[in-house]
This record gives sequence, structure tokens and C-alpha cells, in this order.
Amino acid sequence: MKIAVIGGTGLIGSQVVKRLSAAGHEAVPHSKSTGIDVLSGQGLDEAVAGADVVVNLTNSPTFDEASPAFFQTSMDNLLAAAHKGGIGHFVILSIVGVDQVPELDYYRAKVLQEKILTAGPIPYSIVRATQFMDFMDAVMSWTADADTVRLPATPIQPIASGDVADAVAEVAAGTPLNGIRNIAGPDVFTLDELGRITLSHKGDHRTVVLDPTAGMFAVVKGDVLTDKNAHLAPTRYTDWLS
Repeated sequence: MKIAVIGGTGLIGSQVVKRLSAAGHEAVPHSKSTGIDVLSGQGLDEAVAGADVVVNLTNSPTFDEASPAFFQTSMDNLLAAAHKGGIGHFVILSIVGVDQVPELDYYRAKVLQEKILTAGPIPYSIVRATQFMDFMDAVMSWTADADTVRLPATPIQPIASGDVADAVAEVAAGTPLNGIRNIAGPDVFTLDELGRITLSHKGDHRTVVLDPTAGMFAVVKGDVLTDKNAHLAPTRYTDWLS
């Protein structure tokens, strides 16, 4: 199949392109660097022309109140181009538990993206993943100083970006789900525990301080960002760190 990967040069997109190509598909990466703009619509008709599947892995440049507008405009433009091009399958990547955290602007924006897709005219698949292992350093940096890292005890089920790419590529090459597939890492940690494991592995002697008010994930209630019934990926966090 010919598969247009929008956002195909990013962390997940570049790996999805590699996996689809290795499986014998014609996976074509598209991004701003290749001349498309999902907000203006520039280049989208040409990007999806002749494709069987569109995988949209673009992301809002911010996680704040501006993010809903990004997903509204980008999805409207991409779906219009895909419908015009006769695309038979549209895939997006979302977040496990995304509809359970309305306190976060970005999560509400991703819910909006899902709703736009499901209400559209094209058969679709939504892959919801748990938090990426790759983002742990960034999460710690939000609430860190020279001596401490403050983190809440939010339950997290981290997944490797490579495992996410495997799942997205598999879904993209398959029959439309017209629904959601949840994917998750094999182990659940509290976020503060994950911080201690990460710092210990790096030889970083800062102290992780349990702070239920620290950072973006402080507003998450319960274990909604985990799913033990999801399709479990093979990579464990300690192995990924190594």
C-alpha cells in the first residue's frame, strides 16, 4: 500500500515510516520540511494523492489553551484532503485515558481530535498509547532544581516510542478499526518512583520529593493513564534505560 505519514519526520513518524517501508509498503513522510502545512492546507492534496492510508502524527506546538485550535484546523484540512483523495483509512495517535483528564487543555484538545475523526466520512483507527518513556527527562525538568525533582505519585505505564511505532504501523497496514486500540508498556510505576529509577540509572544524585501538586500530571485522578487490559508492549523501562 501507499501510506502518507503526516508528521513523518518526528519521533514516532520517522520510526513508523521505517517500519512500513521494511514491510514492503510505500511509506511517504510529510512535514513542514517537505513543504506541507496542516494549518494553511498547503500541499495536503498533493501529499495524500494516490495514497491508500493517511497516518496523522502531527502535534500541537504547545500544550496550552491554543492546542484545541491546532487540532480543529489541522484535522479539518487533512480530512478534507483525504476525502477528496478517496483515502480509505485515516489513523491518528492519541493517549490512553485522554478523556478522563478534562483539567488539561492538551488532553481536551486530543479528545477533540478524536471526535473530529470519528464524526468524519473516512474509515478510521485511533491508537491510544500510554506516556512515552522518551519524555521522562522532560517531565522531570518541569519541577526540578539543583538538588531536587518534585513529582506526584501519579500511576504511569510507560511505553517505548519504538513500541508505539510498531503498533501504529501495524494498525495503518490493517483494516480500519473504526474504533480505538489501547497500547501500553508492561509495567506500572508511580511517577515519583519512575523519577528515582531514572536518576539512579543516570548517576544523578538529586533527590525525588513526593509532591502531589507538582507538574502537569498532578491533576490526574487515580490510575486513568494506565490500562492493564491494553495491548502490552514488550520493552520494560529498565531495559530501555540500559
